[in-house]
Amino acid sequence: MSDARSAILAKLRTNRDAHPVTPPPSDTTVLAEKRWAPEERLPRIRRLMEAVHTEFLEATEADWSVVVREFLVREGAATLLYAPATPDGATLASAFPPSPPRGEGRGEGNLTLVPYDRPVEAFKERLFEGIDAGLTSTLGAIAETGSLILWPSVEEPRLLSLVPHIHVALLRADALYDTFWQAMRDNRWAEGMPTNALLISGPSKTADIEQTLAYGVHGPKRLIVVVIR
Repeated sequence: MSDARSAILAKLRTNRDAHPVTPPPSDTTVLAEKRWAPEERLPRIRRLMEAVHTEFLEATEADWSVVVREFLVREGAATLLYAPATPDGATLASAFPPSPPRGEGRGEGNLTLVPYDRPVEAFKERLFEGIDAGLTSTLGAIAETGSLILWPSVEEPRLLSLVPHIHVALLRADALYDTFWQAMRDNRWAEGMPTNALLISGPSKTADIEQTLAYGVHGPKRLIVVVIR
């Protein structure tokens, strides 16, 4: 390094250390005051999401797996990808009969459960060509924007909601937030986040230069939200 460059860098470091920059405190008053009444949150979320073609089902903790299974059978889905290592995955699996001796997954009528329990390289072909629906949990939903919060993990990878034609998302009715800021604050996101946190408002859609809208080009054609009360 030349003497001139070294001198310049040394001067910059000296000035930086002599005049540390202290960021101003954040003013979150506006965000904190943006609220909806508890009984208004879910209707607002549903209205905003249905406006972009999201579909809703109603269920309880006791019957949501049956509601999901019956819906997908009616819609003609043959396979449902799920995360077996999660509590919701275990509940779903318990609603299906035992796995056949030589099969992959559990079957009920014309619908077969397929566990996401291996590296994607091990079943990439089936994942992209042989899966009709994928089921995920959510961290809740946001009333301001009408968005689901997804928190992918090793047990419940991002591809569960990205690849299948139908994305089924479980939303607990007691996990509703007014704003994105409130969700981050209440769940203490600043203390640790995954590599990929998601906000989803509807099925995948895109438009060409002539503004012709198409669904499912880069992701699920349908988003089904199961509201669990």
